[in-house]
Amino acid sequence: MRLILLSILSSLANICLAQQNTILLIADDVSPDYFGFYANSDTAATPVLSDLASKGVVFNRAWAYPICSPTRASILTGRYGFRTGMGEVVAGPNTNQLSLSETSIANVLRNQTTPQYATGIVGKWHLHSQQGNLNNPSILDWQYYSGNFAGAIPDYNNYTKITNGNSSTSTIYSTTEIVNDAISWLDTLPNNQPFFLWVGFNAPHTPFHKPPSNLISEPNLPGTTNHINNNKARYFKAAIDALDSETGRLIQYLNTKGLLDSTNFIFIGDNGSPSDVSKNPINGRSKGTIYNYGVEVPMFISGPAVTAPNRRTDEMVSTVDLFATVADLSGVSTWNPNNVSLDSKSLMRIIKNKSQTHRGYQFSEQFGSSASRDGKSIRNLDYHLIRFDSSNTQEFYKISVDTFETNNLLLSPNSMTASDISNYHLLCDSLALLVGTSSCLALTSSNAFKEYKISIYPNPANNKLYFKSKNEITSFHVCDGQGRKILSKKGKQLQNINIENLANGFYYLQLNNSSMHSFTKY
Repeated sequence: MRLILLSILSSLANICLAQQNTILLIADDVSPDYFGFYANSDTAATPVLSDLASKGVVFNRAWAYPICSPTRASILTGRYGFRTGMGEVVAGPNTNQLSLSETSIANVLRNQTTPQYATGIVGKWHLHSQQGNLNNPSILDWQYYSGNFAGAIPDYNNYTKITNGNSSTSTIYSTTEIVNDAISWLDTLPNNQPFFLWVGFNAPHTPFHKPPSNLISEPNLPGTTNHINNNKARYFKAAIDALDSETGRLIQYLNTKGLLDSTNFIFIGDNGSPSDVSKNPINGRSKGTIYNYGVEVPMFISGPAVTAPNRRTDEMVSTVDLFATVADLSGVSTWNPNNVSLDSKSLMRIIKNKSQTHRGYQFSEQFGSSASRDGKSIRNLDYHLIRFDSSNTQEFYKISVDTFETNNLLLSPNSMTASDISNYHLLCDSLALLVGTSSCLALTSSNAFKEYKISIYPNPANNKLYFKSKNEITSFHVCDGQGRKILSKKGKQLQNINIENLANGFYYLQLNNSSMHSFTKY
């Protein structure tokens, strides 16, 4: 009986350990509308990914950066680009590159877990120049790296490949070779070794070369230059199709090794689709821009960690959250051992189907010598504020009803509703709190709240904040910049709030459960 019990306990221990494995799959340059688990028509053939998505949770509102290097840096460090200096594409030794002093997710897993995690990256790196130190992944605690350092490969069947610091030429179709290397590395791991594997596909990034016919559902594509140039979307979808096929081969390997039921998958894109295959009808608002279509990406999490699979969520999440999520999935309790400013928030609550708001807003940005339009981008569930730093201009959209962002509300401020203006101030103040600079437009309370016939004064305020209305005010809530209620009161004919004990900063006031009004305590 004792031997049987020990055997059961050993098996349970192995199951628990195996469930900590995580594989991160990154598709390069693709928006959600190319996948059947988001769109109903004109999508790529992705039966493998669609099946994985049905066994997990699909994120309807996931944001990345508008270009690939900052997105990868945000995942690797759990920090926004303005903290790491990563705001543009690594285009060579003269552009900003990720500091080797950053704490990577690999470093956390290697030093905060018992037994120690195995960490590997295959595929695209794009955090440092290929003209620099090819051992940088190892310095950031990746035990194994193989793939291309550059942002794009010139030919899917002929490109420079780096393997643990050594350079060679590969003539195997990139998507296939990436999965080959993933399987080869996994084969080197001892039994029951927990691992985190980052799979950075080049696909479907340009060039739009035809994949091998056995990997795609449209095998008779000619693949000639002329045909590709006249049918870019078809080859773009074919590259996604091939990515799906090779993901299926990786899954089959895991199943053969008895690892499939103990491995969680995170699938995500690194930015929106490029303009030549974009489904956005407005030119110039796709990849490389901080409009919603440039930063919104496909994302799902699937595997044994997911409670109540086959569901979707409208929670606002960002690629920066994957740092804490992978750590949490791996049983790490200390995500921030070096006590730096960390922006990552674990998605475990969503994975476990627990109800609580994840974020009050999403944030993205781009900056640097290669960025054509420097700026900051912030949205909540209904509104999207864009601040272009390079031109000192702003755009503001009610994105819940204006999906492609055609109506900049700031062009007609007198037509803005109370909800429009209060959400503008909410996002603008939240942005100021985050990045430390404010450029809010003078949309005053006198016209902001005329719908509700409410005004608040003075603003900024010191000890007391007064408000008046033609209607009786019977309740108020004061919230901080994260949307947390810190003062509340109910009663008849309320006329002022004592804010003397509040710390200096930005706050939001809600009267009679109407829209939020921003104010400053000094």
